Amino acid sequence: MLRVLTEQERAEALARLPGWTYEPTRDAITKSFRFTDFVEAWGFMSRVAILAEKADHHPEWFNVYNRVDVLLTTHDCTGLSARDVALAQAMEAVAG
Repeated sequence: MLRVLTEQERAEALARLPGWTYEPTRDAITKSFRFTDFVEAWGFMSRVAILAEKADHHPEWFNVYNRVDVLLTTHDCTGLSARDVALAQAMEAVAG
């Protein structure tokens, strides 16, 4: 069952996700990824989009040139869940 992470689970997850920060007003995690140029940023988004679709869990994100700003929260449980942590880990793997 989908549930919001506890404070301890959230802290442990963030400790394993360098560069990610907690956004308390949305019970979410955020990160700004930087790439060499627009094509690299768009390629990252394309690869993540395929993974997100397979997981049926989609990020809130914003792209300008070489930057991709990401916010992850689970709307189905109104807060940060294990699905967000898994997608953040996948994003880190894609970003290298």
